[in-house]
Amino acid sequence: MSRVIGRAPGASRFRGWRHERGSWVLCEEVRAGVHELGALLAARRDHGDMSARDAQLLHGAEEALKRAENAVDAVAHSRFLSGAHITTAQLHLNSGRSLWMRTLSPLELQSYLPAMYATVKQHLPPTDENRVFVERIARETCDAQEAGRSVPLTDAQLISLVAAVDAARQAALREKLRAESFVRIVQWITVFLCAVVILIGVLSALWTTAVPLCFTPSPSPGSQGEFGVVCPTNAAASVPAGDLTARTREVAGWGDYIVVEFVGLVAAGIAAASALRKIRGTSTAFGIPVALAMLKLPTGAITAVLGLLLMRGAFIPGLSALDSSAQIIAWAVVLGYSQELFTKFVDRQGQAVLDSVRDPAHTALPPAPTPRGPADRPPPPPPQQ
Repeated sequence: MSRVIGRAPGASRFRGWRHERGSWVLCEEVRAGVHELGALLAARRDHGDMSARDAQLLHGAEEALKRAENAVDAVAHSRFLSGAHITTAQLHLNSGRSLWMRTLSPLELQSYLPAMYATVKQHLPPTDENRVFVERIARETCDAQEAGRSVPLTDAQLISLVAAVDAARQAALREKLRAESFVRIVQWITVFLCAVVILIGVLSALWTTAVPLCFTPSPSPGSQGEFGVVCPTNAAASVPAGDLTARTREVAGWGDYIVVEFVGLVAAGIAAASALRKIRGTSTAFGIPVALAMLKLPTGAITAVLGLLLMRGAFIPGLSALDSSAQIIAWAVVLGYSQELFTKFVDRQGQAVLDSVRDPAHTALPPAPTPRGPADRPPPPPPQQ
């Protein structure tokens, strides 16, 4: 029986989803990097004419590449449920790239200088010492090329360049981990709030008289001191003051909280749809905008219920007695939409995390100053009379 279930198409799809739970796109990114580095290591090995030191470094890079391949294989990794295998594979892949770069000659490594500079500039802040060093090397190299001469890099400079690239790759990995952690936190909070919304609806349906979501408008002139009871799904008029509590429990229905939660959820959905105009496109594999939009739905349902309870408790002066069920539903719409007051801070944090993963728009470096000859100097000011 288990073999038949295992061969079912649904079981294979579930097994594939479970194995790639961290992120299918991130796994494929690591596999592409492993394939590229494997080709570079094979080409370097076939090139020959290597010293014992380069052979040792190349062997270490091949070992790191094997560990990256084993780590990205979710079936063989024991931590695939948390997505930690992707991070582990990326760490080994970065180590293999660093060891491979150390086997290159100064001339070969100098040809990679623009790519190294772009990597450092992309992920390191302008005040970082590694970036400042790489920018100085790039500026000196450009000045030398413009002057028609070549300045070979020293061994110390090569080591520093490789270390700067390693620091940039580690920073890029931390950015991805930060974005993935933020999405996971938002998703868990969304699940918790959805459970709270369902729990409130079930408990209010079972115990309708525990905390009735009803209002008692003040008696109108000529009604002889009789109050009215207004609930989201029912209403009763002309209730004597002495029977107000008992009548409220009778009028309260099992679907009052459910209706208010549904209306608040719909209003929050409209707010989430209108917030899409502020979301910029992204090429990252993290669903931060989707997670933030899903967070608004249960939040709107909860704010609608809590807002009406505050109004029922006369917390807001002048809004303690609604006159009809339509007014209660209308206020539920307003309170559900008002969840933007609370989730806007989470939206800002999500946008900040998303911007940190994107390619930052850094300003270009100022050109190096060139010495001016006598012909380029400005003329002296005329003598004063």
